[in-house]
Amino acid sequence: MKSLFLVLAVLAFAFYSYGAHFLTTILVISFLVFFHELGHFSVARILGVNVQVFSIGFGERLCGWRFGNTEYRLSAIPLGGYVQLKGQSDTDPAHKNFDPDSYNTLSPFKRILILFAGPFFNFVLAFLIYLVLAFGGVSKLAPTVGEILPESAASGVLQKGDVVLSVDGASVKEWSDIGKNVKQSEMKLVVKRGNETLNLNLTPKVGESKNVFGESVKKPLIGITPNGDVVKVGFDGTETLAFAWSETKTAATLIAQSVPKLIFGDVPVKEMGGIVAIADITTKAAKVSFETVLLLAALISVNLGVLNLLPLPVLDGGHIVFNLYEMLFRREVNERVRVVLTYVSMAILLTFMVFTVFNDLLRIGGYYG
Repeated sequence: MKSLFLVLAVLAFAFYSYGAHFLTTILVISFLVFFHELGHFSVARILGVNVQVFSIGFGERLCGWRFGNTEYRLSAIPLGGYVQLKGQSDTDPAHKNFDPDSYNTLSPFKRILILFAGPFFNFVLAFLIYLVLAFGGVSKLAPTVGEILPESAASGVLQKGDVVLSVDGASVKEWSDIGKNVKQSEMKLVVKRGNETLNLNLTPKVGESKNVFGESVKKPLIGITPNGDVVKVGFDGTETLAFAWSETKTAATLIAQSVPKLIFGDVPVKEMGGIVAIADITTKAAKVSFETVLLLAALISVNLGVLNLLPLPVLDGGHIVFNLYEMLFRREVNERVRVVLTYVSMAILLTFMVFTVFNDLLRIGGYYG
């Protein structure tokens, strides 16, 4: 009961701080976890494995019901969820069962299918969210020039308020389309200035900029900033599929690139975030618009997919590595080694979770400025 009282106290404080919008955070996180576990559940059932428990949340059981051989439950700590497969347990790595409907009787390849299904469902969900957004149109920064940096390539060529229509023949719908087509050679720009449509030439200059990780990089720059206007970008036909695929792939790539940067210190420690940061950002997004919530949900879903593929034994990626080892060497990983690695990775993951929560609280409290 102690964990339940603690969770209730945290939830009460969250609702007091954020108001009713915090309910959106609970629903988003719960649904993303549900969809991840649904992947494991679906493939396990297809392969004939008995799923004993399907839980949203960890810790004490709040409520639940039994359907068939599976108990569906809500648990006290809403920081994730799990499916309990017959013959498989992270809390008891040595536990095995060799009944016909057990996880242990499957081939390593079939086990990998079950393990990969969770992250895969997260990627599919993100793709579907982006697809829905594409059908309805996505809010983007308009390609309207705000400030022009002194002595930049755009100085004396572009003017504040110019709307960029195309770059070297490539149509420009929103602000990021400009940067995608900038190269280190003379470029032809078509811009709308007032009631006139002008054809302009300029040659970008190599300068220093910041990438998404805050690192300094040198790249060709025009030297302009957006004026902050927002435009609704629509997509037709196959464009919707292309947009959904591109956004999902881009999000997955950025998250995958960020992991080693965090490990090796290329990204400042203060930038690390956890469940508190996710809750804070999601709640603030709910105050902006439903579209913002969907965009954030897609990003978090991809994040769950990528992080669960990390090769830590308590995550799907670690179990996949163990099964790949068994496929390659025709023998299981030594049980003692597997148990030790599992408990060590549990300790690492728990330490990281505690650290990110503490880090989030410091950042939200303004400690980092």
